Amino acid sequence: MSSALQDRVAIVVGSSSGMGKATAITFAQAGAKVVLAARRVDTLNALAEEIGENALSCPTDVQEAAAVDRLIATTLAHFGRIDILVYVTGTNIPDRSLGVLSNETWEMMIRTNLTGAFYCTKAVLPTMRQQKDGLIIYVSSAAVQSPDTSGVSYQASKHGMVGLAHGTFKEEKDNGIRTSMLFPGLTDTPIILKRPVPTPPEVVAQALQPQDVADACLFVASLPARAYVPELVLMPAGLA
Repeated sequence: MSSALQDRVAIVVGSSSGMGKATAITFAQAGAKVVLAARRVDTLNALAEEIGENALSCPTDVQEAAAVDRLIATTLAHFGRIDILVYVTGTNIPDRSLGVLSNETWEMMIRTNLTGAFYCTKAVLPTMRQQKDGLIIYVSSAAVQSPDTSGVSYQASKHGMVGLAHGTFKEEKDNGIRTSMLFPGLTDTPIILKRPVPTPPEVVAQALQPQDVADACLFVASLPARAYVPELVLMPAGLA
């Protein structure tokens, strides 16, 4: 078992399933103390029990700034510091084309995929500034590099994360805070079930697995503070 993150404290937002769950487990196996954040209480509690004493379940709706503030306060009360924030939560909807996308759905997508990332960033920065150290990893999408039919609300929110990440680094690098953007291609997670047309099984079979993204997050998080990974693109080789 790796000790690359021994005694570091990581918040994984979106840890109830898919990439987030795999990242939380991987970080814990690497020695980190992990705070599990998502909306599904029962799922988080079960994962915390699976990981053991170094995991803390903290149900959080990232669309609410007050809930995010509680997440940070709970983490500090329990572990005393925050070294890493991974924002891997995200959603999409079947009715994603401009012809059917509603104003309400647009707002929901932006709040979940982008505004939640801003709330988490803003809330964690004071602690990281005080520590003079911190890493924020944002998991976006390869749709940023190569526009597709994932929908304008999804693409706009994922593009927005890039500005948030790079802008935060420029403002906070002198405080010892780094940011990294991950752009995974098609990954076999529950979000692909929200596509308007089901993805063929033979395509899903070639997709990345959540563990691949978790390993990429671990690589970035394991680097020394002198190393900065602005962007990392991870694609399924068979679909490239």
